[in-house]
Order: sequence, then structure tokens, then C-alpha cells
Amino acid sequence: MTVFRKVLIANRGEIAVRIIRTLHEMGIGAVAVYSDADRAALHVRMADQAMPLGPAAASESYLRIDKVIDAAKRSGADAIHPGYGFLSENADFRQACDDAGIVFIGPPASAMRSMGSKTAAREKMAAAGVPITPGGSANTVEEALATAERVGYPVMLKAAMGGGGKGMRLVHHASELGHNLERAQSEALRSFGNGTVYIEKAIVNPRHVEIQVLGDQHGNIVHLFERDCSIQRRHQKVVEETPCPVATPELVAKMGEVSVRGAAAVGYFSAGTFEFLLGEDGSFYFLEMNTRLQVEHPITEWITGVDLVREMVLVAAGENRGYRQEDITRRGAAIECRVYAEDPQTGFLPSPGTIEALRSPNGAWVRDDGGYYAGAEVPSHYDPQIAKLSVWGPTREQALRRMRRALSEYVVTGIRTNLAFHQKLLDHPEFQKGKYDTGFIDRFRAELLGYANLDSHDEERIAAAIALAVHHESREPKFGFDASATAVSPWVHHHRARTLGS
Repeated sequence: MTVFRKVLIANRGEIAVRIIRTLHEMGIGAVAVYSDADRAALHVRMADQAMPLGPAAASESYLRIDKVIDAAKRSGADAIHPGYGFLSENADFRQACDDAGIVFIGPPASAMRSMGSKTAAREKMAAAGVPITPGGSANTVEEALATAERVGYPVMLKAAMGGGGKGMRLVHHASELGHNLERAQSEALRSFGNGTVYIEKAIVNPRHVEIQVLGDQHGNIVHLFERDCSIQRRHQKVVEETPCPVATPELVAKMGEVSVRGAAAVGYFSAGTFEFLLGEDGSFYFLEMNTRLQVEHPITEWITGVDLVREMVLVAAGENRGYRQEDITRRGAAIECRVYAEDPQTGFLPSPGTIEALRSPNGAWVRDDGGYYAGAEVPSHYDPQIAKLSVWGPTREQALRRMRRALSEYVVTGIRTNLAFHQKLLDHPEFQKGKYDTGFIDRFRAELLGYANLDSHDEERIAAAIALAVHHESREPKFGFDASATAVSPWVHHHRARTLGS
């Protein structure tokens, strides 16, 4: 049954391609939008219709609510799927869709607003019985010092209105708090337009574990188990897997139960994710809720057989999906590696440019959600993710073997990638044993990246460069590094002896 005639995807790259594929399987027309930088992009080529948004800068294209709504009206789209990033968690965008009579494929604006502020979300979840980390306000240095003294050091400064690792600072002593608070507030204001920062107790050696929830508009809400997202660089995920290697079924069931309860408390429907810190003692604490589809959703689809994009579409159409927890089962293990146009050996600096050759892995139980093709340009204006590679296996060991095989087949030339980094990571004996936490990459930096550490000046230059690339403020990124002068991986696959990945 066709629930919508035509859906506009308010996004780009690999997630736009992924959504287009499900829409086509459902018999629904797909409308792409594109900036000047994406005129020849893969998602534009795959869509049934494409609408221009304007200049390359996201602030003038993908982030312009008025332009996206106008494109949907002009294309005759019945609904809009926001993907992730850009406007996907913007309650004003959701409201604009409602006002224009266009269905938004996602949660209600009220739920997005409830969970959009991390401080307000913590209060909501605490009231619903969801465990939260001790914390409090940090609007001034005096207030921050009082909060930190109450919860105990170390503490984490966090931006109230954002994520992705921006506006975050780990503080071990009171003497460090004032300087780090100023930096966190400045970065939060620059990244999210809001400099509000709060404090949470820092959990020592935590794992980052999240629960996928799914609900319809008739009050049926379930969870689709957990994903371990602990492998991160600068608080941004690079590898995810399910099941979590250290979580018992009883623990997952408990985390799932509180997540469903939290979703119900804000009237949530559609796909969403509750993120938790998991302590070494099995205690877990609410971090935030992502009111959208997650980058790592394929591994949940692998183990459950549920197409989350399809479910989002059907829920948005108002179908009573009749979700029941006892009907949701899991099978096997799945792993995802995020493939980025970046150079791990220069602190994961973005590496935009033209892809000269591209060969994606395939074979049984291998899925490559890519957004580019040979000859395509990876722009400097947007997030440098070019694909997400995921695999399934009946056991974790077999899934690991399959991922290592798939990575060995992956070829991208013309730009630097993190493919070789993924190879090293999956080869690491501690990762193979499932013994890792959010500090894993920093702890084994020399083995994984080829250098022991960066000084504080280099760290700040890298952070500024990443912010510049991700937030699309410049056509020519000024990274301040000579990438050509850095050491490169010996893992080479190129007919012209160019380096592949690093």
C-alpha cells in the first residue's frame, strides 16, 4: 500500500541515498534537495526529482527552513524525511511542516522540544524514573564551582543545546574549572547559537550504550535492543556494535524498559534513541535522547530485521503498527564502521577532494551505505562521512571476521580516509576481546594512529578545523596543517601508487 505519493528528503549524502532506497521499495517517489556543491551528488542522481536550495554553505541551503518547505511545496511532496543532522531535531522545522500541511516523518514538535535541551531533558527523565548522572547548572564560575563541589570531581562540562562533542570539557580539579567553562561556553555559542553549559559527574572508564526505541501514534512503544557506541574520537562515534560485549540480557532489558518509559513520558512516536553511560559496575545513567534516526541504525536493522526508515514512514502516515515488545527478537551480532574522508594521522582532519577510484565491498551479510561514486567531489562544507559499512554474523567473532574481510576489499583513492585506522582497530587484541570504553582510541593512540599524543596547541587547531568543516562556514578550509608532510599508511591500493587511507 502506498501511504504517500512523494516524499522529500531534507538531507544529503549517504543518508539521503539510504532513505531513497526504502522509498522506492515502498513505491513512493523520492525528491532530493541539493546545494550548489551537491549538484552532481549521488542522492540527486538517484532521486525521481531534485530541487535546488542555493549556495554551498549549509546556512544558506540545507539549514534554511523556508527554502526546504518551498522546495517541498513546489515539488508536490506529501511528506518530508529529515534524515539526521541539519534540521532533523529542529522543532521549529517540524512546526513549519505542520503549518504548511506537509507531514513530517519523525516525532512531534512537543517531544523534540522536551528533549532538545539537555538540561530540560534530564529533569523530564528524572521525573519519569530514568537514572541520570548527578549534575547541575554552570551559568557562572561560582555556580559551576558549587555544582562541581556537590557532585565531586572529575566533572564534565556540556553544552545544553548541542552534541557531537562540541562544548564539552573534562575537568579534574577546581583550578581548571574557570578556564574550561569559558572555553566550553564559547564553543557552545559558536556551534549551536546558545552558550548555556551544565555540569555532569564524569563516570570513570564508561561505555557509551544506547537503546533504540520505536513508537506509533497510537501509544505502542517498544525498544529494539542496544548498541555499543564507545569507540569514539573527540566524543564522536566511529565504530558501533550490537550486542554490547559486556551487557547481560537482564541489563539490556532494564535499559530498554526505562527508555520506553522515558519515551512515553514525552508523548514520543517514530524512531528515537536513548543514550546512556554504562559504568564498570553495571550502573547506567541517561545522557540524552536523539529525536531522530541514528547513523548507526543499520546494525539494529541487521539483528532485528526491522527497516527503521520504512517504520518511520508508516508511523508518520498514522498507521497503527501494534508494536509489542514480545514480538521484537534479535539474532546474531552486527558491527558498523563509519567511513570518513579524514586523515587519522593528522588528528582526524577532514580530507575533502575528488574520489578518483571507489570499490565498495560486498558479499553475504555485508552492507555499504554510501553516498558517493568514483569521480564525485567530497565537499569541504559538510560532515566528511562518505559511507557507513556494516556487517552481520551469527556470532561476534564471525561478524568481526566479516568486517575485517570487508575492510580489506574497500578501495577509495584520491582522498585520505580512515579505512586503515578501522583495520588497525579491529585487529587490536583488546577490541577483539570486547575490552574497551570511550577512552580506547586515546589510550592506544600510538598503536592505532602512529603517534603518542598531540600537544594542546595542535588539539585546539584540530578542533577549530573540524568545527569549520562541519559547520560549513568556509568554502576553503584553513586547517593549518600540511597533510602531505605527514606519515602515511603502508596499506596501499592505487594503480598510480597514491596512498589509500591513513
